[in-house]
Amino acid sequence: MVRMPEPESGPTDQISRLVSERLADDPGLTSTSAFVSVMGEYLVSDGSLEDLTVCFFRTTNGVRQVEVHGYDLSQDGTTLSLVVAEYGPGGGAMRRERVDRLVRRAAAFVEFVHQGLHIGLEPSGPAFDMTDRIHSAWPQIERVRLVLVTDGVTTLRTSPRTTAAGLPVTVDIWDATRLGRLIASGRGQEEIIIDVLGRGHTVPCVASVPQAGGYGCIMAVVPGQLLAELYEEFHSRLLQRNVRAFLQVRGKINKAINETIRKEPGRFLAYNNGISATASGVEFAASGDGTRIIGRLRDLQIVNGGQTTASLHYAAARGADLSDVHVPAKITVVVPERLDELVPSISRYANSQNAVSLADFEGNSPFHVGLEALSRNIWAPARPGETAQTRWYYERVRGQYEVDRGRLRTPAQRRTFDRENPRNQRISKTDVARVEYAFLSRPQIVCLGAQKCFQQWTTEFETASRDRPEAAYFRALAGRTVLYNGVERVVRARRSGGYYAQTTAYTVALIVHTLGAAGVAVDTEALWRAQQLRAELLAEFDDLAVRVREALVTPDTAANITEWCKKEACWGNIRARVRWSPSPALLTPLGR
Repeated sequence: MVRMPEPESGPTDQISRLVSERLADDPGLTSTSAFVSVMGEYLVSDGSLEDLTVCFFRTTNGVRQVEVHGYDLSQDGTTLSLVVAEYGPGGGAMRRERVDRLVRRAAAFVEFVHQGLHIGLEPSGPAFDMTDRIHSAWPQIERVRLVLVTDGVTTLRTSPRTTAAGLPVTVDIWDATRLGRLIASGRGQEEIIIDVLGRGHTVPCVASVPQAGGYGCIMAVVPGQLLAELYEEFHSRLLQRNVRAFLQVRGKINKAINETIRKEPGRFLAYNNGISATASGVEFAASGDGTRIIGRLRDLQIVNGGQTTASLHYAAARGADLSDVHVPAKITVVVPERLDELVPSISRYANSQNAVSLADFEGNSPFHVGLEALSRNIWAPARPGETAQTRWYYERVRGQYEVDRGRLRTPAQRRTFDRENPRNQRISKTDVARVEYAFLSRPQIVCLGAQKCFQQWTTEFETASRDRPEAAYFRALAGRTVLYNGVERVVRARRSGGYYAQTTAYTVALIVHTLGAAGVAVDTEALWRAQQLRAELLAEFDDLAVRVREALVTPDTAANITEWCKKEACWGNIRARVRWSPSPALLTPLGR
């Protein structure tokens, strides 16, 4: 009898498995919060969200139901992103009336915060932190984005638009089909396809002959209005391979751009250096007055000129007329198979004249490529009492683990992969940053959030040395992760009501700081050999974490706890208030 290969699991099966694994790691979560947490990580990698704080909140405001599952404020402070979720349909239909109900509840949340009704919430809870932060940022907020995630399937062709508290609200729906594509892509980003003519534009251009390096170039003149519209719709996703954040119109360059738009829009083309972009495909045709881009631009990414693009959007949002504004552009057309190879270098050289942050080169530097290679070749020692060895899988690109697993055709092959690469030994780029900062005793950086922490770590450390790491570094990183994950497990097991990530970061930092002050270094090689923390060590860390959390949520002065944890003063407060004297017997294999 010939055994047929097991069919690939559908998107709802993938989503369900990921949610089950997150619940196993964090039993304190509800299934919906676990769903939001997992899918949020993919959406942040995709660029659909700059970052995400998962926070379920439900109440009533009069007769209106109020509900959200997470939020993010853009770095420029102008966009409030709210996540609303429906987990449970499991591939069933997500009908218009259910979508509209979730949108109404999220809009009611916006009204609730705008009216200041959050003041009656428990001040030490995450829901108060979320609502208070949004209320404080209200004067800068110009728009609201609702990101609706569901494991159901919708056939809606248009997303609803509405207003809340006087702000325009757009809705971005991620159903099981769309999420499944993102999970399975292994690229961490959904392809952007732009129909230029369908948007009412054409773009005059001159195309080069194909180049020997497997690419072509197009020199174009892009309408400023088109760039503003694209930034409005795609925001940071358009700059995924560039610097994601745009810090309003504060620097000299941004002010000059804004000044030209207001006073001399017809000279913008002459004054501005333009943008550099990449695409995997461009449709253009000859016309009576030359060649024009008239069709679809596939996978468009702006690798230099993010400030120009965001400034155009900033001006248009404030009523500026962009009809006379045109922007010079060089579009490098690269086949999809070579995007990840060529685009980081194009971005690096295009930005070489400016002092830019380096998170735009994220996963393709020698450091990350080298870390990935080490993780595939180094076997971890077997745990005490076991014989099977495993690997610590470094996920250089979000979703890479699922893609590698999904390539295997038989159940037996997948079981072998799971044994050799346990999910709890999967390390992402953002995991590296948070573990390293905790061990540098800088927990306030970890508390900035996964993406901001990673960006700062990349700027501060990886840019200084982009060399491939050595095996000793990989073993030390895995050893530090053993300690970090062990502390995180005991913190979450208590289900103490939130601030798990902050408590973990500060507890690990305090352990490292206290040992360092006593002249004891954490023995990462011993942790690597052990691959786990002893039960008595976990018990001691559990006691310490309880005291750290109590100090975090009871600051000396009234404060938003989430924001307080991001401050240097918070770290000083914890060091002063929480004293830890480790038992001498517990210093091995923890330290030496």
